[in-house]
Amino acid sequence: MQTTSELMACNPFLSYRISISFSSLCKTLSPLLRTSISFPTRSPQFNPIRFHSRSMMANSFSWDDVFRISQADNDLDDSSDLQGFFERVKACNRGCEKKSEFIPFVIEQQIVGYIHNRFANHLREFHNVFDFLEDKSYSSHFGGYITLNPSLKSSEDRTEAVADVINCLGGLIPGTRNELYPVTSSFGKPEFFSLERAAAPYFGIKPHGITCKENILKECEEEAGLPRSISNRAVPVGVVSYMDINGYSFKRDVLFCYDLELPDEFIPTNQDGEVESFKLVPVTHVMNIIRRVEFFKPNCSLVITDFLFRHGYISPENDGYLQLLQSLRSGDCS
Repeated sequence: MQTTSELMACNPFLSYRISISFSSLCKTLSPLLRTSISFPTRSPQFNPIRFHSRSMMANSFSWDDVFRISQADNDLDDSSDLQGFFERVKACNRGCEKKSEFIPFVIEQQIVGYIHNRFANHLREFHNVFDFLEDKSYSSHFGGYITLNPSLKSSEDRTEAVADVINCLGGLIPGTRNELYPVTSSFGKPEFFSLERAAAPYFGIKPHGITCKENILKECEEEAGLPRSISNRAVPVGVVSYMDINGYSFKRDVLFCYDLELPDEFIPTNQDGEVESFKLVPVTHVMNIIRRVEFFKPNCSLVITDFLFRHGYISPENDGYLQLLQSLRSGDCS
């Protein structure tokens, strides 16, 4: 007997951290899903029968609370209601109306990102690194674009120069970790330079360039103790994408989704200390968790929802089926 596993990228292109969900498709057993999550030691009193909000924050919920929420009950018959899923999609696609506040970031005549006009003012101080040029061909609200100084010709020179700027900006870009993202114009295209991971949303870049399959093998082994002889069978099944603007940050993420069948007896065991626990949850209960409460990381909810579509848990009989399916790729998939 085998189970189906989906590798859920919580960060773009499976590049740094992967959460893993395992779903049984066997007709003789209830569909199951495993996921990792941190939760508080104390839980509030919670009665799902009195729960009427379609979107509740779950910052202080324990797994016991979430399990109760996931149970079907007469007071909350939302089995055919997709509204909760739409709310999860909306949480990943904030601020679309503010895109005009961003200036195109162009390298070698290719748009690689977008920089907020007020954040760009800080970059103006670094004349030997950034150039501000007037050109309406990139459809900018500001009538121009930002590029790197032509003296920075090699990828290495660009990487070093931009890294120095990021260090000088200090607290404007929190969470720097000395991990680099490749900067490209689109998936599979050549790398122009590398950028500090924490700075990626401030330059509006897509973190392309990671070898998805190799990273899956690595993360499966580190986070779930999954041997490569099994994880090597992972099958690419598509992508989800979103565009999220929050202040100076512009995230244009594309998450690659994979399915993987596992031996029924497999028990995940964390190897790197980054996963607190694994939980076994019926897929139908996971559906209820997503539609009723904000418990999963927002972009993980998109990946799970895509899984639900592909395996028939969300069907054309659900009102809003096509709109929800389309919304899972709200971002640019180039």
